[in-house]
Amino acid sequence: MVDGANGVTQAVPEQWQLQSDGRDAVRRKKADSRKDRGRKQEDGKADGGPVRASLLMAVGTVVSRATGLIRQVLQAAALGTGLLASTYNTANTVPTSLYTLLIGGALNAVLVPQLVRARATQPDGGRAYEQRLATLVVCVLAVGTALAVCAAPQIVGLYMRDTPESHDAFALTVTFARFLLPQIFFYGLFSIYGQLLNAREKFGAMMWTPVLNNVVLVGMFAAYVGLMTVPDRVEDITAAQVRLLGIGTTAGVAVQALALLPFARAAGFRFRPRFDWRGTGLGKSAHAAKWTLLFVLANQVALTVVTNFANAADQELPQAGAGYSAYTYAQTIWLLPQSIVTVSLVTALLPRMSRAAAEGRIPDLRADLARGLRISGVVIVPAAFLLLAFGTQISTLLFAHGAADAASARPLGYMLQAFGLGLIPFSAQYLLLRGFYAFEDTRTPFLMAAWIAVVDIVLATGCHLLLPARWAVVGMAGAYTLSYAAGLALTVLLLRRRLGGRLDDGGLRRTYGKLLCAAVPAAGLGWAAARACGTALGAGTWPTAVALVAGVVTLALVYLLLARFLKVDELRRLPGMR
Repeated sequence: MVDGANGVTQAVPEQWQLQSDGRDAVRRKKADSRKDRGRKQEDGKADGGPVRASLLMAVGTVVSRATGLIRQVLQAAALGTGLLASTYNTANTVPTSLYTLLIGGALNAVLVPQLVRARATQPDGGRAYEQRLATLVVCVLAVGTALAVCAAPQIVGLYMRDTPESHDAFALTVTFARFLLPQIFFYGLFSIYGQLLNAREKFGAMMWTPVLNNVVLVGMFAAYVGLMTVPDRVEDITAAQVRLLGIGTTAGVAVQALALLPFARAAGFRFRPRFDWRGTGLGKSAHAAKWTLLFVLANQVALTVVTNFANAADQELPQAGAGYSAYTYAQTIWLLPQSIVTVSLVTALLPRMSRAAAEGRIPDLRADLARGLRISGVVIVPAAFLLLAFGTQISTLLFAHGAADAASARPLGYMLQAFGLGLIPFSAQYLLLRGFYAFEDTRTPFLMAAWIAVVDIVLATGCHLLLPARWAVVGMAGAYTLSYAAGLALTVLLLRRRLGGRLDDGGLRRTYGKLLCAAVPAAGLGWAAARACGTALGAGTWPTAVALVAGVVTLALVYLLLARFLKVDELRRLPGMR
């Protein structure tokens, strides 16, 4: 699935990589020694395959996130972090949300195993099944996209209030949405072709083509800033600027999707429209996705509520930078360590966990989950404290340019700090849910998502009603953190019942205790170093950059020294993810 700024990519679990009967028959005729050697070689490939896939995934994610960060910095320079930026960002959220609800959840949940199974078991190698599936997806996307464009005002109304005071912002958001909603079709095209490639164990193209999207958007925002007068109010943006942003953004997603077509053709897929869908197993695929669709729905409901409240803050304080755009920028930065470390680690561990669950080796599954938490925690824990310590410096360095200034970038920094420590429960909960997926249980993850969504909505509503507009969205970022802490508590409880006991004998608690003992003083000393540099050098981009570098380096060195002193063994296991 997509993640450049808009999704996630899944690798194919090893349990779905089926062997053909012909190869098995040949192996049965070989001598016993040859059999043993062949099995050992196969096992080595099986063990290394997911790790290599995860490393490829991590590299692709790093490049995608790096180019995405450049895009975001230019975007903030072009549109600022206030109400004008939120009209664009809200409109750009709509196609992603609708695509995920319409078909994205089903595509990413069940289609890879279904495609692999069809290729392994059907006489034509699954070719007809693939063509029927691609035809169905294209038809659903085309109809859904057309209906969404027609219903743009009603859809935008879910995310932003249309009041006499904010009517211009609402109308601009609808205009942006009409340009951006065709992305639904291209997101779906990207996903179906990406899954067809994944089913053929071709992971690289889907990981790297989102970079093309970011390159297009970097060029678009650079042209916008360099060639046009940068507005700072909704009323000041011109029709030409709206067209450039709308067409350019959708073109980036289209390039990302269309770039997969030659790779799919080279891998052996030829698209031929087939409408004979009845009785071909597609209904079974849709039924298998029901809990995943409900999981997605729960997340989207919470997102819609938070977006609505955050846009209300923007409408009340249009130039403050304390609303939806600041929230999305902060959340994107906050997710970087999770995207690079935890997602890649899960890719490496999930096949082994799935085998353990299928074979009833529950102690091995518990050990893998505990190992994943310990290894990911080595990076996630200090990263969380880094965001807490340096949130305002990061936001000032990245976003106080062009249409935004230091004052409007500061609320974004507070949001980054409010998100900060939530990275620990968010990452842990993401990994532990894979314990349920290893049992092919998608119902319990939905219940977890519903619980997290309810807590997030209740807390966000309290922030919206009780806090001043300038602080309401900062509170919502903190609410997101607390909702995942509550989700982690319930996930641990249910997973213990499923596994028949704790993940380990206390080693996990000891490791996280050591990590906290290393990260807390490291963050404190890093903050003190950054503050001392900032006081000595004064304000401005370069003084802020120097102070931030000094703080981060101090945090990293102190953390590594303390972690070695406390004998955190997982430090040496992270590179190979063993």
